Amino acid sequence: MKKAISLAVAAVVGCGGVCSSAQAADFSFSVGQTGESTQTYRFGVQYDFDKSWLQSDVGRLTGYWDGAYTYWDGDETSSNHSVSLAPVFVYEFAGENFRPYVEAGIGVAFFSSTEVEDNDLSTSFQFEDRIGAGVRFSGQEIGIRAIHYSNAGIKNPNDGVESYALHYRLSF
Repeated sequence: MKKAISLAVAAVVGCGGVCSSAQAADFSFSVGQTGESTQTYRFGVQYDFDKSWLQSDVGRLTGYWDGAYTYWDGDETSSNHSVSLAPVFVYEFAGENFRPYVEAGIGVAFFSSTEVEDNDLSTSFQFEDRIGAGVRFSGQEIGIRAIHYSNAGIKNPNDGVESYALHYRLSF
C-alpha cells in the first residue's frame, strides 16, 4: 500500500511538471466494475492541455493529462492498487450550458500485484487504453468510461483487465 501511495504521489508530481504551473488542477472520482464484478474506485488529478485544435461551429479538439490512483476492491486474492498517467484527447461539441464530449487516451499504469481476479497480468507495468463520453457543465463533468489494461505482449500470459465506470470531475 505504501508503495502504491508513493507511486501515486510521484505520478501527480510528474504530471505537474509536464503541465503548466499556472494552471489549476481538476479533481475526479469514479466508481466502476470489471467483467468479473471487482469494484474499482479511482481518484484522479487532471491538467488541461490549455490548447484547442480543429475549432469549428461543431466543436473542438482538446485534452488533458490524467494522473490517478485506483483501488481494485475484489476478494482477498484480487484486491489491488494501481497508479496511472495518461494524455487524454477530447472532442468537445459546441454548446453554451451543456457540452457533450467523447474522449480517448493511451497511458501507462503500475499495479501493486500482477493478479486481478483470475487475470494474470504478468507485469506490474501495464498500458492503459480508454474511451469515454459525457457532458460538461458549470465547471463539472459527468461521464462513462471504459479502461483496458494490458502489457501489450511484453510478457505472457497477458490476460489484461477492463473497468467500466461512471465518473465525476470538478474544475477549479
